[in-house]
Amino acid sequence: MNALLSVSDKTGILELAQALHGVGIKLLSTGGTAKLLADKGVPVIEVAEMTGFPEMLDGRVKTLHPRVHGGLLARRDVPAHMAALKEHAIDTIDVLVVNLYPFEATVAKPGCTLEDAIENIDIGGPAMVRSAAKNWKDVAVLTDASQYAGVIAELQADGKVSDKTKFALSVAAFNRIAQYDAAISNYLSAVQDDGSHAEFPAQQNSNYVKLQDLRYGENPHQQAAFYRDLTPAAGSLVTATQLQGKELSYNNIADADAAWECVKGFDLARDGAACVIVKHANPCGVALGADALEAYSKAFKTDPTSAFGGIIALNAPLDERGALQISKQFVEVLMAPAYTPEALAVFKSKVNVRILQINLPFGGVPRNALDSKRVGSGLLVQTADNHELTLADLKVVTVKQPTPDQLQDLLFAWKVAKYVKSNAIVFCAGGMTMGVGAGQMSRLDSARIASIKAQHAGLSLVGTAVASDAFFPFRDGLDVVVDAGATCVIQPGGSMRDEEVIAAANERGVAMVFSGVRHFRH
Repeated sequence: MNALLSVSDKTGILELAQALHGVGIKLLSTGGTAKLLADKGVPVIEVAEMTGFPEMLDGRVKTLHPRVHGGLLARRDVPAHMAALKEHAIDTIDVLVVNLYPFEATVAKPGCTLEDAIENIDIGGPAMVRSAAKNWKDVAVLTDASQYAGVIAELQADGKVSDKTKFALSVAAFNRIAQYDAAISNYLSAVQDDGSHAEFPAQQNSNYVKLQDLRYGENPHQQAAFYRDLTPAAGSLVTATQLQGKELSYNNIADADAAWECVKGFDLARDGAACVIVKHANPCGVALGADALEAYSKAFKTDPTSAFGGIIALNAPLDERGALQISKQFVEVLMAPAYTPEALAVFKSKVNVRILQINLPFGGVPRNALDSKRVGSGLLVQTADNHELTLADLKVVTVKQPTPDQLQDLLFAWKVAKYVKSNAIVFCAGGMTMGVGAGQMSRLDSARIASIKAQHAGLSLVGTAVASDAFFPFRDGLDVVVDAGATCVIQPGGSMRDEEVIAAANERGVAMVFSGVRHFRH
């Protein structure tokens, strides 16, 4: 048996080569890989010696040769193939180990030039990988160091690599080539005439890895699966570890993502513990507290009815006291960055509760780069709504000035409104939502619904702060929230009737600030 090793990333290659040599496999290699092995005393034959043709064009041409591809592509069960190899004195290549030039890592570096990118496009590597993967019944193709140990174990135990493993390796190889080509296409499609890069490439090639098949989609008659990005953002839902509970459903995942994206917008060190309760993609309760227990207790008070069967997300570790309180309600999914053993023990008897642990990275709030949405046979892509509003960004437009406490409530309400489906109206006070109106065709209706929900929850809206995700087109929306008890309002501004709305706020004696940005969420 013969193995050809040609890797850019040398991780684990020496150990693999030693193991292959140890089971009697002859080693072929190229350039730097061959030198590494020879320097470590591993017997190796240079590919140039095997082909009888030297590497040329600064290494651009070294494995593009019939002696290489013939050895990879020949079917051992086809007599004519084997006769052709014999006629031309070509040996079979039974194991191929290749990882590609680091194109993705190169273009990710600041200051990468088009020339740098082009020189890191691998040609011979993908060609060999495709040849070996196509001929998977006869060739084991390894494209990642994580595969080495399993192949070594099979060779040492059985003297061969099983067909099952070879097919899995082939699939992984074609997946890697698809990812590699997609990265090249995305990069080059974004290059503009002046050498700069467009925000969005002319062709968008996406790759996702399936995490699991789901029992069904939004409804039982629909089929579904859950995928993640090749390189998921730190602290995102797809990085979660499920500690207990039933399998996540399609709707669980959608709602859990809405809850987690909202709660991770609150930084534990800066804002304190935060809790978000989501029902049908909308926050029905959000609050800050000294710890998870206080944050949850406040969030639950906003809308106990909607919280039933909801999704709960925390940005702080959950201890036994908090777990005991949460366990009193029916919850579908619970998410937190950490749990004490005692907290987990509380839920042991509630076997259906899905408990997820998602590690939040240190050093600030994790952000997504892009958002996308399918539309028919198309795709909408946008930069994520990562805008962070600060006190310095606020423009007070009324005679009445908001107090420091009101300003904090306005910022809190604004942050929550970003995660509420438009049209969004959010009443808040003391770091707690008091009423949420979501997803209505009329902003007036959202305001009325928020008031009704507060009333049903037994909460007074007197003295509350209100956030509107988009401007008030008429004064009537402002009048509704002030009639409900609001004393200060935050909205983007930008309406043709801003002056009319500002005059109404002055007439009603409330403070109003403009944010200068809106947070539509569809």
